[in-house]
Amino acid sequence: MSDQVHYELFVRRKPGAQWTLDMATEVRTHALQTAEEALEQGRAIAVRVSKETLDPETREYKSISIFTKGQVDGGKPKKVQEDLEPLCVQPADLYTAHARDRIGRLLEGFLERHHATPFELLHRPDLVEKLEASGTDLQHALQKIAIPEAEARGMSVHELIRTFQGLVERTVANLMKAFKKGDLPDLDKEGFARAAERLAIDPDRAFLLGAGVAASIAPGKNWSEKLARLLDLADAAPTEPKARAAALAAIETPLAEIIGSKAGMADLLGADSAGGDADLGTTLAAMTRLAGGAQVEGLIRVEAGVRNCMPELNGTAKRLCDWLSGEEFPAVRMSIAQRVLKELNGVRRLKPADAEAEIEFLRALAMSLTAAAGRILPPEDITSAFTTRSKTLLNGEFIEALLGRDRSSREEVQMLIRLAENVMGAVNKRTAARWLSANVLALRFERELRQGPDSAAAKLAALAALQRSLVRSGLVVEDYEPLCARLGEVGGMIEIDARLVAMLVRAPAPLPQKISVLIKLAMGEAGPTGPVADKARIEAMKLARAPEAREELANSPETMELLKGMFQQKAAA
Repeated sequence: MSDQVHYELFVRRKPGAQWTLDMATEVRTHALQTAEEALEQGRAIAVRVSKETLDPETREYKSISIFTKGQVDGGKPKKVQEDLEPLCVQPADLYTAHARDRIGRLLEGFLERHHATPFELLHRPDLVEKLEASGTDLQHALQKIAIPEAEARGMSVHELIRTFQGLVERTVANLMKAFKKGDLPDLDKEGFARAAERLAIDPDRAFLLGAGVAASIAPGKNWSEKLARLLDLADAAPTEPKARAAALAAIETPLAEIIGSKAGMADLLGADSAGGDADLGTTLAAMTRLAGGAQVEGLIRVEAGVRNCMPELNGTAKRLCDWLSGEEFPAVRMSIAQRVLKELNGVRRLKPADAEAEIEFLRALAMSLTAAAGRILPPEDITSAFTTRSKTLLNGEFIEALLGRDRSSREEVQMLIRLAENVMGAVNKRTAARWLSANVLALRFERELRQGPDSAAAKLAALAALQRSLVRSGLVVEDYEPLCARLGEVGGMIEIDARLVAMLVRAPAPLPQKISVLIKLAMGEAGPTGPVADKARIEAMKLARAPEAREELANSPETMELLKGMFQQKAAA
């Protein structure tokens, strides 16, 4: 009877607090990912993941701490350490996603020099020999991981280095033994489909097929070539379900590692797409299109704003996009989506040279990621990322870049309304409203509108358009109503300056035409609501009730419909 294993996550929520159990799961990666998220989201100041193994004879659990991070010293005396085993205790542990990520960071320089991923290092005998021959790379990596681990676990550095050294030696020995025995498949000779079918029932199929994949992509001179080779293998995968699942799983790990790295993604998009030397906004748009699948492609067809921001994908990038549109490679889609979220949560500008374009790209990204929500990311993660990004659009530096120096006050208000429409989060909406208030209430806005060269009718129409935009901007009523009222006041001043309503009443035009114009002013279509609308409504009703108007209005059903609409609007208000 085999041992039963599960993983427990303990968190410390504040300094001096006790460790509390947060969750238990049978999936190691889930426990580690949840621990990282607890730290990033501020739900804990320290996390610890332990591996719990049930002894079938004694029915007792053996606990091994496999991950600790944060302020693990809670300010109280440390208890006697019971679990002193390091993070990885056997060769198989080095092949997990968490261990590969750690290897990638510890041996970053070596892997960059040889243009390889941690997956390749763990599966290629030639690469392992180069690492051993380098002399210092491996030793430095062991020291970098041993020092903090020793401090966290209360062990000596030398003792932990010897432990890790032994683990590395056993892992290398296993790989070399399989290589010398000829167990590692040569996919270029045997064929990927045949090798996958042969190894589908082998208990070591993941390791053996991984070695074959690593050897097959080794000749690639850059990341884009390696990705192309991986997609060639994917195209050659067998159709038999079990063998196909094993084959695609062996491809997915190196695919996710390459795509998840900045260099890999830059190489892919630089070589094959319209985003080679692009700014962050274009790069994130390409990544979103890559992972978004049919949902994003459908949005591109119907939304011109999204279509204008999404670069075309060509070559290897297009091939990868086609694969990711299906159900295969969910880890690759997740890797790309997490990269997008990470950048959105950062502070780098999407369009450093064009603040207005930055708003358009942010809107396109928000629509695209929301359309693909559930397939690549949880909706709440998307909302949180765009709320965080919205904060960067509301600082003084960005607002200054957005408004520039040559816009009129009305154009500045239009741009700020556009900004308010595209920020997320109640706090950010309120901040956008404050920027709008400062501009709408400014004397410059009133002066430019009243003294500007446009006709009074054009000015009132512009104010009405601003009011409608404010209502649609997503601001709460308490924020946009005072702004709309101020726009109405300015409209009233403009009408008084021009005596527009009085001129319309006395104009030598047919009565239905005069009433129609007044009704449009009264209903907030040709002018802002407020004093102008109220005055226009009164005059329209006077003209409509005049004895001589009945016959003319009877011959103008359009004007009668407008009158009916005005009365209904008044009743609703």
